[in-house]
Amino acid sequence: MSSEPNWCEGLYEAKAAELILYGRALGLSHSEAEDVLQETFVALLQRGQSPLKPYHYCVRSFRNRALNYRRGMWRRLTRELESRRWFERAPGETPQERMAMRCLAELPVEQREVIVLKIWHEYTFEEIGDLLEISPNTVAGRYRYGLQKLRACLKGETYERVESLGDAVSFLDAAPPISGT
Repeated sequence: MSSEPNWCEGLYEAKAAELILYGRALGLSHSEAEDVLQETFVALLQRGQSPLKPYHYCVRSFRNRALNYRRGMWRRLTRELESRRWFERAPGETPQERMAMRCLAELPVEQREVIVLKIWHEYTFEEIGDLLEISPNTVAGRYRYGLQKLRACLKGETYERVESLGDAVSFLDAAPPISGT
């Protein structure tokens, strides 16, 4: 990626939405997460060249800035007032989606952070461990306990499973020829 002249633009297109969600998981409001995203990419542009692991560097840089951003007292008060609106609501949102978002918002920050990095960023436990500077086993535990809490919170809810099936594959052999009688 470092040989591309527009490496930062490609990185932004690939990671911006995920980083906003990650910022929300870290306790920032949507607008605060956007501010931290902008600060992160301004700093990346000032580097001039791509780091060795641009995706990892970008997420790590965003996380550090988000944690620093959260430390301000006034921001803390604003965040507490907005804690009821952890996700921005979409007009076509189902009651089950709202319930799932509410359950995710109620998780401890450590578990919520790991779940967002694992599911939406598709990081491995080892990559998350490197990012958070904890062992992969601790990451796996946070993920497992977070999912258990989500299941308990969502118990009794019915969800439609939507999956991409990809190309059709035939699992049946051709029918044997009909023998004459």
